[in-house]
Amino acid sequence: MKRFLLTLAVCVPALLAGCNPAAQRLQTGDLIFVGIPADYSLDADSMDSAITTATGGQTELNRIHVAIAEIAEGETWIIDATIRHGVDRHPLDTFLRDFTLRDGSLPVFEVKRLRDKELAERAVQNAKQYLGRPYDQHFQPTDEALYCSELVYDSYLDAKGEPIFHAAPMNFKGPDGEFPLYWQQLFERLGQPIPQDIPGTNPQGMSGEKALHSVPVRIP
Repeated sequence: MKRFLLTLAVCVPALLAGCNPAAQRLQTGDLIFVGIPADYSLDADSMDSAITTATGGQTELNRIHVAIAEIAEGETWIIDATIRHGVDRHPLDTFLRDFTLRDGSLPVFEVKRLRDKELAERAVQNAKQYLGRPYDQHFQPTDEALYCSELVYDSYLDAKGEPIFHAAPMNFKGPDGEFPLYWQQLFERLGQPIPQDIPGTNPQGMSGEKALHSVPVRIP
């Protein structure tokens, strides 16, 4: 009986986490990676599909987006950069609605956390300085616009003001060595070459950074 009551006392606060005593809550500065299973069919002409083709590799989970969590006023807020909102801060419900899949299901949400809590909280304040900026469809590191992992890269800085994450030559080609149609059409409309090999970041690569570790947080 005592064991039952102890289990109940542990699980009641964790009901939203599926009654898993090991589950944790989101913290300010956590990064939420949006993942699509490798066998999930995306629209062939969508940006998500193009990102998956270029950065997913042979992994079972293709991470197409990364967002920053903030816990404030007892609510969960999301700071991220998307085509729809630009660089924006909005409630978790908006984030979930924006990334609901065509069949009505949700993608995989993978939460990763810095070991340095103070740095993570400082990064959120850095990210807020970019609110209102447009989404960077050009994927250029020198303009004012920002794409999702670029926002994280520019916000998560060490005590010297240097990024804690790493940039690498960007790849827009698929496994066959060709550019997906989406990228061809997008950059043709923008009137610029595809920025192949320009230094940048992507959610798939960022998720493997040593500065991060996975935490068992269930969303929603």
